[in-house]
Amino acid sequence: MKSKENNFAFIDSQNVNLSVQSLGWRLDFAKFKIYLEEKYGVKTAYIFIGYVEGNTDLYVALQKMGYLCVFKPTLIHQDGTTKGNCDAELVLQAMIDYDSYNKAVIVTGDGDFHCLVKYLLGNDKLKAVIIPNRFKYSALLKIREFRPYLRFINDLANKLRREKKNPHRDETL
Repeated sequence: MKSKENNFAFIDSQNVNLSVQSLGWRLDFAKFKIYLEEKYGVKTAYIFIGYVEGNTDLYVALQKMGYLCVFKPTLIHQDGTTKGNCDAELVLQAMIDYDSYNKAVIVTGDGDFHCLVKYLLGNDKLKAVIIPNRFKYSALLKIREFRPYLRFINDLANKLRREKKNPHRDETL
């Protein structure tokens, strides 16, 4: 049954990817999109992601799954690591769309979003905060008033884990 809610999800992709990978598995974003729709009535799901040349296939795949990608230019540090912090873009988009959604689902464990979560909660616009790793997330999101809204991706590993492709599953090479 389709939900009558018109909720939006705002996903911090860097935080989600690194946090879930630290648990030893990878998130299936197609399954996650369906989960957001069915569980939280999400009609629009933004994913905030650093733009890296050569990742076009990933971006196209996310868009085909129904995500709206918001890109941030990235910087490559001297040690080879890439940085593309999308926090400001996520907060800005949540406020731009504020009158367009019933409630927001924020997907991150980053304490930089404390002010957004607090504002949404205080204005009855917060549906949930989905934390990627219940064992490692910001203390700024652990405050008492947020606790009823916290959900954890680790609790959903069996539902949302990306299956490894097995080339021998059908007994062929």
